[in-house]
Amino acid sequence: MSINTERDIEANMQIGPTDQGMVRIFIDTGSIEIPMDFDPEEAEEIAEEIRAAAQAARSVK
Repeated sequence: MSINTERDIEANMQIGPTDQGMVRIFIDTGSIEIPMDFDPEEAEEIAEEIRAAAQAARSVK
């Protein structure tokens, strides 16, 4: 499996701060829940990676 492998899986994603000062990305597929906690600096790095990927995706067409 790679980043280009498509899957037919529905999931909901929530992103927000926790009461412990972390940023949580929470994935819920209905049968599986995946909470991922990051410190604020890591979350900012992830946000930068998402922005860079979005920019790269725009040029694929």
